[in-house]
Amino acid sequence: MADIKLVGVRLSFPQLFVPKEFKAGDGKPRYSATFLIPKNSPMIAQIEKAIEDAAAESYGDKAKKLLASMRGSSNKYCFSDGDNSDRDGYEGHMVLTCHRRAADGAPKIFDKNKDLLDVNSGKPYGGCYVNALVSVYAQKGENTGIRGSFSGVQFAKDGDAFAT
Repeated sequence: MADIKLVGVRLSFPQLFVPKEFKAGDGKPRYSATFLIPKNSPMIAQIEKAIEDAAAESYGDKAKKLLASMRGSSNKYCFSDGDNSDRDGYEGHMVLTCHRRAADGAPKIFDKNKDLLDVNSGKPYGGCYVNALVSVYAQKGENTGIRGSFSGVQFAKDGDAFAT
């Protein structure tokens, strides 16, 4: 699982300070964030390569076939085409959805000066631009899929806030 540094990407659906259960009552709280990456960004190739590497490592000879079957399924694949979404602001972007289990500890959230932020800071927020340290990995077993995780987010600049 290699780290990928995202620079100047738009943040959507941030759950950065207080973990939330994916399914109410499941006892598995997690942090989450969705990153919108312009389609002309070289970061796209880095993410695609990390996905292919993770799949090859975990799925072996079945990697290409499994990846082909997962693409386009939000339950199995963390990287999607924003042009296929009806959400405002997603057009022209690739969308990387990431989660972090609360059991793995809170992600580090920083301001522009690399000072730690807290829930009362009001930043980062959905619609602003951030830098983030993310990774992708292949999950095997009952919930086979390509997943995204993140360990840190840095507020980079203001943007038009997304409606909540």
